[in-house]
Amino acid sequence: MAADRLSTRHLLGIKDITRNDIELIFETADNFKDVINRPIKRVPSLRDITIANIFFENSTRTKLSFELAEKRLSADVVNFAASSSSVSKGETLIDTVNNILAMKVDMVVMRHPYAGAGVFLSKHINAQIVNAGDGAHEHPTQALLDAYSIREKLGDVAGKKVVIVGDILHSRVAISNILCLQRLGAEVMVCGPTTLIPKFIGSLGVKVEHDLMKALNWCDVANMLRIQLERQDIKYFPSLREYAMMYGLTKPILDSLDKDIIVMHPGPINRGVEISSDVADSKQSIILEQVENGVAVRMAVLYLLAAQRD
Repeated sequence: MAADRLSTRHLLGIKDITRNDIELIFETADNFKDVINRPIKRVPSLRDITIANIFFENSTRTKLSFELAEKRLSADVVNFAASSSSVSKGETLIDTVNNILAMKVDMVVMRHPYAGAGVFLSKHINAQIVNAGDGAHEHPTQALLDAYSIREKLGDVAGKKVVIVGDILHSRVAISNILCLQRLGAEVMVCGPTTLIPKFIGSLGVKVEHDLMKALNWCDVANMLRIQLERQDIKYFPSLREYAMMYGLTKPILDSLDKDIIVMHPGPINRGVEISSDVADSKQSIILEQVENGVAVRMAVLYLLAAQRD
């Protein structure tokens, strides 16, 4: 049984939370999953809390998921898009957030292109910070919803073999996933071209494989990451077509395995590159379950962090 309170005041990264924290988030998400499947999908849990969503990078899915989670909890929500704000006129991060806090905001959900932005902010302002992705560093709620989805489908994460395939080098999802899955007792492998596997990855205790078929035959779960062309300043492979031929997951490949594996994707999907449409829409895919679970897990995180204000 998990403890009844989180060990931390913020959610800045998986590396900052304990296994008990993760299990508490999952147990709380189980309850909220029941809520979001009821006819009336709202609870008054955060009725007196104001949450600011501050996104310094474009995001559709994560921003919508957080916003929906906040509204399901009856919080007051302020949305702030940095691209159309005074940040583009030279205002600093602290000035921006302090101006929002002057409006009596209790919690800040922030996505930022620079690693460590949430940690920096947590040391300078009083509001609680939820990291919705910082550079290529961490994306803790994505890792939590991915692990939660594996737990829901397979009953437990411990002992399961999970391969993360694709652009590991530029992925905040990969790092958070590795830390979260290992903390819950899973074995983790990364798979992709040598140029897209960071040199430090071995120090995290993960297996490294460059052959997709070997990785798929080893795993119970394959988490397919997209190629993050927007973060790449040089060419890491000859072409998307060649990448798709070497590392794209297609239905014939899936059908050739001697077992059923679960297929995941944090989105957005580049259909025909890292995953084909017939795989994304297949029975083995839990991509839409990940989206639904994302709302429940983010509700749990916000609810539990709000309890730390007492």
